[in-house]
Amino acid sequence: MELNQLRCFIAVAQELHFGHAAQKMEMMPASFGRFIRLLEEEFGLRLLNRSTRNVSLTQEGVLFLEDAVKIVALADQLSSKFKKVGQKIKHPLRIGAMDSAASGLLPKLLNIYRQSHPEVDIHLQEDKSINLIPRLKSGWLDAIFVRPPEKYDSAIEFSLITHENCALAVPCHHRLAERNSVSVHDFAEEAMILPERRLRPHSHDLTMTLFRTEGLQPKISQYADEKHTIVNLVSAGLGLAIVPAYLKGQSFPGVKYIALQVPENVAGLPLSVAWMKGNTDANLLDLLQLLKDNHLALVKGL
Repeated sequence: MELNQLRCFIAVAQELHFGHAAQKMEMMPASFGRFIRLLEEEFGLRLLNRSTRNVSLTQEGVLFLEDAVKIVALADQLSSKFKKVGQKIKHPLRIGAMDSAASGLLPKLLNIYRQSHPEVDIHLQEDKSINLIPRLKSGWLDAIFVRPPEKYDSAIEFSLITHENCALAVPCHHRLAERNSVSVHDFAEEAMILPERRLRPHSHDLTMTLFRTEGLQPKISQYADEKHTIVNLVSAGLGLAIVPAYLKGQSFPGVKYIALQVPENVAGLPLSVAWMKGNTDANLLDLLQLLKDNHLALVKGL
């Protein structure tokens, strides 16, 4: 016995007409009639008297109707109660961010968001872009702030926020350390430290593009993936590195950051926000709208 079978029986008991009852339940007459037959067969009882003109309840049908109405009413009450409970449950907003977004953009964005959504719990997870994208797709995260992938997943919506500025990291004792800004030609002969393209394609490609745009070839002395490892290597004098400009705000012993002059036809490091297509969570949509409304203020200095 299924709840929908009880609803069908109640409908025909009220209408005393199979066609009208089927229409009320938005079912095909044949399917509706089958539901009633299966119900009667399950109990081995005739619940309805049928003729070419009339439908009426049997004595057993009258008794069955009384309890069926109670069961369906109780089920509807239970459904309504827990739908309301579900609406009251606070769902956290789960955000993933790569390091530069977690340090530069998100503190400002979340400060604005908190002013209008003080009751929302926010869970922030920092990791590489290549690790955050699968977590978004699997449902562990609601939104991520990442470098966009080379191949887009059709299930994910990506929106470019900005291209981040870059700086040149040099040892404090380096000949360029006192400069306010430099171009690629100023360090064309220097050893460079780059991340592996497999893990940080945008950072790797930016260094290569800056050199090749000027007809130069970088002299790569070392590969390293983590930004702090790269900066450590710079501090140790193993080479220079082009890094996101946000690192200028982080004091690191033995390293200075110099503004990098970038040709107009070369974009900086892309920063995008991504979420699953079709996600209608109100907290997420409000966050995205605040990002759009405050865009200029949020990207300033990145």
